[in-house]
Amino acid sequence: MLSAYVLIKTIPTRIEDTLSEVKKFSQVKKAYMVYGRWDIVALMDVSEYKELKTITAEINSIKGVRSTETLAST
Repeated sequence: MLSAYVLIKTIPTRIEDTLSEVKKFSQVKKAYMVYGRWDIVALMDVSEYKELKTITAEINSIKGVRSTETLAST
């Protein structure tokens, strides 16, 4: 089992919509809107790196997402 934080930067007008989309992933345990360099932080649990890669690719394809950074640990 891997735990990961995904830091998400969005277009300012799409933060709330993006947060709603991110929360739809079953692997996302918590997701928050934050202030600072990143707009959203999502905590997720996945079974393997391949699954994490797939989910982060899907997050990056959400309309309004500018960039992400993933911090993972076993």
